[in-house]
Amino acid sequence: MIGYLTHNYPLVAAFRSLPATRRRPVDRVSQRIFKMAPKLSDFFNDADIVASKGDLDRPISGLAMDSRRVLHGNLYFALAGRRADGNQFIDAAISRGAVAIVAEKIPSVTSARVTYIQVADARRALALVSQRYYKFPDRSLDLVGVTGTNGKTTVTNLVKHLLATSQQRVGLIGTVNYDLGARIVPSYRTTPESLELFGMLAQMRDAGCRQAAMEVSSHGIDQHRVLGMQFGVAVFTNLTRDHLDYHGSMDEYFAVKARLFNGGIGTAPRAVAVNLDDPYGRRLVAAAPAAAKVITFGEAPEAMVRAENVQLNFKSTALTLVWPEGRVEVESPLVGRYNVSNLLAAFAACYAIGRDLAVIASRLKSFAGVAGRMEPIDTGQPYNVLVDYAHTDDALRNALTMLRAITPGRLFVVFGCGGNRDRAKRPLMTAAVQEFADHAWATADNPRSEAITQIFDDMRTGVTNAADIAFIEDRRRAISLALDQVRAGDCLIIAGKGHETFQEFADTIVPFDDRQVVRELIAIKKIKSG
Repeated sequence: MIGYLTHNYPLVAAFRSLPATRRRPVDRVSQRIFKMAPKLSDFFNDADIVASKGDLDRPISGLAMDSRRVLHGNLYFALAGRRADGNQFIDAAISRGAVAIVAEKIPSVTSARVTYIQVADARRALALVSQRYYKFPDRSLDLVGVTGTNGKTTVTNLVKHLLATSQQRVGLIGTVNYDLGARIVPSYRTTPESLELFGMLAQMRDAGCRQAAMEVSSHGIDQHRVLGMQFGVAVFTNLTRDHLDYHGSMDEYFAVKARLFNGGIGTAPRAVAVNLDDPYGRRLVAAAPAAAKVITFGEAPEAMVRAENVQLNFKSTALTLVWPEGRVEVESPLVGRYNVSNLLAAFAACYAIGRDLAVIASRLKSFAGVAGRMEPIDTGQPYNVLVDYAHTDDALRNALTMLRAITPGRLFVVFGCGGNRDRAKRPLMTAAVQEFADHAWATADNPRSEAITQIFDDMRTGVTNAADIAFIEDRRRAISLALDQVRAGDCLIIAGKGHETFQEFADTIVPFDDRQVVRELIAIKKIKSG
């Protein structure tokens, strides 16, 4: 949580125990601050508590869900995670100064100086308490939540760009970074835990933001990270195969996404913007709450916000943007058919919160794009190199279809499949690459704790032409081999990691940025050839 939440350090200091002395001086400032501290009872309703032990009127200095981040006077939430169980660290949290514990079971051995609160679901309690602790920051913002398999990062960045002005900053929570209004910090997770989310929304509110765009992952919905959050607009981009190792099936995956739209997170959005070109989008429209304003988008003629006369070029996309009150010609620096859908999603979200599309459409020309999303690496070489985050078969197919149509020479691909993820999509990704690429190099993505040999075995079942694909374990070497082959007019896309600056293995994370590696290798090869 360091760097994402700000602590009230004077309040934390007021909870510190003074050393035992014969005459202890009276610190009147600390006493006054301590008396002003919020109390546990301020943040819990009777229905939230299954059982308790200790004083519920005890003051607290803040919230924590990681025992290593506990400060004096904190309320610690013991969450059961996939890697570690927070209940095992209750004693550690107390030793660091926690004065109250929230858990799904009160420990058999307790401390007389600590309050224990038993709840039915600790993650649910964390979300509700965090929202109350930060004084419902989501209700002070026009919050645009974007969910779907692909396009979330591009759409949220587009919404931010279209809504922002020189006088008004717009917050952002997403895969690349978090813009908190007064500062921008690196992202570590697409949808953070609820404590961090409400804390960041509070920083946006306090910095003067009136709108914010947020990526909402299926994990974030299912794990109550956005529970109770009031979205002004919920946007649905599409649904393709992904995260089935977690959700089990496409129907379960869709059902989780649908919670954002139908009130399944505790509140329903005031408006929804849904992709009518996607079959799951049509299902969402049919099941939308009666009270919600429904805005459809797409290239379908019945879509409310739609694109007509689409012209796809290598460096731009031109189209006619149509909505119920008007139409305007727009040109975007984003390329590819799938980015037409992303553009429409962003415009539909802005339209849903009452913006005049004729006014904001002109801002599209200055959109610089998103890091790691079809990002060109240009060092003056006579061929094209692009780095993209595509890590599903659908995303790869969309990207390669576009590049195939505009590349005069050969199309090369470096790609991989992440470890400890849906194994069934690996042959589909390989097949998609082989359908379009002249040659491909399959390599490591983020293997995590899974053997690269196992990942390669799964990928090989999708091979259709073994002569046109090589399996190279080392990602840097795979990129180097691909750069050895490209010539003037060719295009190389390095897919899977996009903006990421690391590579994740079983027991370590090492620095690795596809963009930096490409620049280094091109420079080295120029020196060797010169």
